[in-house]
Amino acid sequence: MADNYLEKKMEEYRLRPAAGQARPQATLSRLLLKNRSHRGYDTGFIVREDQLRHIIEVNACIPSARNQQALRFRPVLADEAAKVTPLVRLGGALPELRLPLPGTEPNAYIIVCSTVAEDRYIDIDLGISAQSMLLRAVELGLNGICIGAFDRAKIAETFGLQWEPVLILAIGKGVERIELEEIGADGDRNYYRENGVHRVPKIRAEELIIK
Repeated sequence: MADNYLEKKMEEYRLRPAAGQARPQATLSRLLLKNRSHRGYDTGFIVREDQLRHIIEVNACIPSARNQQALRFRPVLADEAAKVTPLVRLGGALPELRLPLPGTEPNAYIIVCSTVAEDRYIDIDLGISAQSMLLRAVELGLNGICIGAFDRAKIAETFGLQWEPVLILAIGKGVERIELEEIGADGDRNYYRENGVHRVPKIRAEELIIK
């Protein structure tokens, strides 16, 4: 009984929200809406090692194409984050802003590596893994973004990685206001910023269904 009690208390600790933030009921719909791609973070908020590990742990119970489970994960905390930031690019549709803006850089990352050559099965796994980890981050009161534009060779060299990095997640406490807006299937899908709000066009649900 003592072991179960300690295990339960440890789980409550891991799931506690960021400081000063009340936790709403974590329904899938709520998590999906809150899971927006943040390109600016509160640099005063320090992501803990146990939070990154808890995010990575979702990969032990999610689907994997052919069940090959070829992905491996390198957590990067605040003491190393400055090595990653210059090697990644955020906001490809807003190059004039050179995101992240000074003073809003992430201070935690997860480098995702593949132990096998990239193919369509690894791409499937990457999508499942990244979405699952970002949803877990939101559940913990954090935010994140998938980063595909980065210097792979330099990242591998900097961190002495045995396998090729294929994706990076930034994790932290987002400071951006992000809103979704409905568009038709033929609408402009480029995200943009207006009056300090990051706006993300999304095709209406009814237009995603093939009739």
